[in-house]
Amino acid sequence: MHDRLTAVGGDGTNVRRLGGSRSGEIRITRFLRNSAVSVDEMVASAVTRTGARVAGRHVLAIQDTTTVRAQDKGLCIALHSMIAVDAVEGSLLGLVDAQFFTRNGGVRELRKQRSFAQKESRRWLDGIKSAAELNGCGAACVTVVADREGDIYEDFACKPEGVEVLIRAGQNRAVVDGSFLFASTDELAEALRIRVDLPAAPGRRARTAVVALRFRRVEVARPVSRRRKSDVEDLPPSITLSYVEALEVNPPSGAPPAHWRLLTTHKVEDAADARRIVGFYRERWIIEQLFRTLKTKGFNVEALRIAGGGPFEKLVTASLIAAVTVLQLVRDRDGIARRPLHDAVDIEDQPALEAVCTSLEGKTLRQKNPHPKGSLAYAAWVFARLGGWTGYYGKPGPIVMIKGLVQFHAIKHGWNIKNV
Repeated sequence: MHDRLTAVGGDGTNVRRLGGSRSGEIRITRFLRNSAVSVDEMVASAVTRTGARVAGRHVLAIQDTTTVRAQDKGLCIALHSMIAVDAVEGSLLGLVDAQFFTRNGGVRELRKQRSFAQKESRRWLDGIKSAAELNGCGAACVTVVADREGDIYEDFACKPEGVEVLIRAGQNRAVVDGSFLFASTDELAEALRIRVDLPAAPGRRARTAVVALRFRRVEVARPVSRRRKSDVEDLPPSITLSYVEALEVNPPSGAPPAHWRLLTTHKVEDAADARRIVGFYRERWIIEQLFRTLKTKGFNVEALRIAGGGPFEKLVTASLIAAVTVLQLVRDRDGIARRPLHDAVDIEDQPALEAVCTSLEGKTLRQKNPHPKGSLAYAAWVFARLGGWTGYYGKPGPIVMIKGLVQFHAIKHGWNIKNV
């Protein structure tokens, strides 16, 4: 399934195209409808591969939620995913978790009547517990990163041992001294100014911003909304966290300043620590890029018209795993992390890959593949060239990589026939 998705790219949303032939279409359909194959098993297989790559590394376990199918009357199918990123090198190590759930827009008023264990927000803590399993794979440190939707008291108070948490503050929490989080930090002295690259976002062009950093330790109080005995019996009345604020200085005219208020269980004792925390949070952009590649720009799962309740979720899961492969290639295109080829490419494809590379290289230095054979960066260069990148301008992104993968699979098919 993975090879077929990377062989057809965005056309993978069409089961007939994905199968490649009538018999192939039948095989894909049988797979999607096979009750013996579950989404959990598909995810577990991908997670096992990720676990083999984390030993000795500080892993950022980045989690987020996205809607993959909107339905009538406020219903939608959502996907909650977590990926592993090397905190030092920035390489994408693989998938850590993926869960589907249905959102019902008509039951929002009932949330306060539910216990925490019954709430949809429970998925954030479940993700943290999934990340903790990376410690058993030899990870040196695991830091779970989430955006404002994941700002839940239980995520900090109930995290497993051996896991740190970093979340963008989504609410102005009460502090034990009687003040509130945002007001209590407004008068903090500026510790440092740094430059950060802000990626393009809806309504915002990509730009380099100068942000001022401030930090302090803060003791936040348990929310008063936790009234149920089952919700408070395991929750401490307060927790001490580190607070780091990054506020853009002199943003462009008419543009709102970048402003991140971050809460973390990491100790932040100086400006260098604060800068490191901001760097960790900025890696969260990778999962947004992953969702774009999955939903629209790459595998286009939003256009899927197959039945839910099994087939839809399986095909989205397979597409998610393929999208991770594409992003691994994009992240390692410069060769800084020196990841091995087999992180994202079948080692049996290496001879064909090297043969294709020879045909793509020119006479000038800029037209030569600068990366060592057997490296993921070597493969990324080949796929990017096949996808239309000239080697001279810009850096290849997910769409170029997908186009290159499609071309490579077509070439590989001919290669296999030739060598039969």
